[in-house]
Amino acid sequence: MKKKKLIAIFLCIFLLSGCTTYLKDGKQAVKYEKTGQTLTKNILCRPQEEEIVNLYKEYDAKVDADKRVNLEELPACENLNLTGKYEGIWTSIFVKPLAIVIIQFGHFIKSYGLALILITIAIRALVWPLSGKAQKQSLSMQKAKPELEKLEKKYKNKTDQEAMMQKSQEMLLIYKKYNINPMSGCLFAFLQIPLFFAFYEAISRIPVIFEETFLGFQLGTSPLTAVFAGHYQYLIFIFLIAGATYYSFKLNAKATVMSDEQAHQMKMMNLFMVVFMTIASFSISSGIAIYWVTSNVFTIVQNLVMRREKKHDK
Repeated sequence: MKKKKLIAIFLCIFLLSGCTTYLKDGKQAVKYEKTGQTLTKNILCRPQEEEIVNLYKEYDAKVDADKRVNLEELPACENLNLTGKYEGIWTSIFVKPLAIVIIQFGHFIKSYGLALILITIAIRALVWPLSGKAQKQSLSMQKAKPELEKLEKKYKNKTDQEAMMQKSQEMLLIYKKYNINPMSGCLFAFLQIPLFFAFYEAISRIPVIFEETFLGFQLGTSPLTAVFAGHYQYLIFIFLIAGATYYSFKLNAKATVMSDEQAHQMKMMNLFMVVFMTIASFSISSGIAIYWVTSNVFTIVQNLVMRREKKHDK
């Protein structure tokens, strides 16, 4: 019931919000040739590069007044604040504040790429209590796994109501023995979804992000665009995202109690998701990839720390 309420709340927020939209010349997306990035229509602030400004002006000249971007009405990125046009709960509460933090911190340290990394680490550190609790539950579930597997085998061919009730009672006793609360592990999973979309939208709607380079990588360029231009070093993001996705699914599988058939289905599903994420990572910008990789590396490090603490507690 709690899961359903959380999903309902998230969907309400998401549906009441404005999502990232892109410039289109007819049916053709308007792209910035230097980076290959499709230009965002509902940007939060003015771009600085003259070529990008001209592309927006060309777009405005071709469309009706109500469809124009109107750059002159937008603030410079360093002057972006919470006032201005209301775009919905999602943008006003999540996207815009995060965009302001990224811009101000990036401006202060003179690197928006480094700002993305440090802000991602800072946010993940702030939610450590929640994510740590989820990982503790995962480790406890691994300890309880043998007993839960025995329980599954015990009631494998029993489907009557009395047997199911008895199974549930015995499962609760096992959970109590290992101090497992299944719902506490779900909270961080729900938190990760809005965090990812908030970062995705904030990065996509801040022109200064896709105008800058970091460690030789253009933050607005996707690996696919870079490879076609002969810049094969961008493939590192593909390998990092694929590796992080595989490792996270592997950890989840270890903490999940399943029958052999379910385990096989889960393995195939995880393989599909790794392949899907790998293919999808070709089209995301380097800025998004930096956030994703940083967040997953933080999760891996946190997991190692939690495991070490668990060993010391024994």
